[in-house]
Amino acid sequence: MKRILVVGGANGIGLSMAQVLAQRETTEKVYIVDKAPLDEAYKNEKTESFEFDLTTGDYSLFDRFSDIDALIITAGFGRLALFKDIPEEMIDAYFNVNTIPVIRIVKHFYDKLLGEADFHCGVMVSIAGFMSSPFFSLYAATKAALKVFIESVNVELEKAGSKNRILNVSPGSLKGTSFNQGKTDLSVTEPMAKEILQHIEAKDDLFIPQYEEVFKKVLERYHADFREEGRHSYDYKLQSGRVK
Repeated sequence: MKRILVVGGANGIGLSMAQVLAQRETTEKVYIVDKAPLDEAYKNEKTESFEFDLTTGDYSLFDRFSDIDALIITAGFGRLALFKDIPEEMIDAYFNVNTIPVIRIVKHFYDKLLGEADFHCGVMVSIAGFMSSPFFSLYAATKAALKVFIESVNVELEKAGSKNRILNVSPGSLKGTSFNQGKTDLSVTEPMAKEILQHIEAKDDLFIPQYEEVFKKVLERYHADFREEGRHSYDYKLQSGRVK
């Protein structure tokens, strides 16, 4: 990966990956597209940043990145709240940030994924997309849509003879990120950023951090009895103190 586009790279895990990539000798350019401006502290000769609102209708900005050989999409948001407490207008907002932009951007670079040349692609999804997630109903729905989209497209790529794949990165809560109004701490996120990049470069199609330690058992419980695991998830979130 020499010329990489990171959508959502001005903070959180996206910023962390962009910084790791910019520090590599082999990297030529890291393009960062984000609604938020890139902090001056993170700018260097290899980075070029663009401010862009993913909810806009015009995606022609992405035409300028025809030289990339890697695409990483980390943009997204979620807040713990019961569905009854989420304003109706936020329904569109969730899908117009978390889901539709990812699909549109992947479509924009789909010829590269289909091509014979190496093209690396990774998308931050969420473990919430794999199961019922009380207090995260809308967020989980946006991520479940991405999960199935990525799985379906990867089969199409395989059947078309392409060796390229989209990596679904589905963590639980990531420490050190700005998700849920937190503050980015690159010293905390760097190890995870490096691990995600390894999976992107290997053209893996799924990476669930802490799978063996945590989520293998969680998913087994979910598939055995999704209702009971939903109740467990509800109680766990209440007890965690994350629900305000």
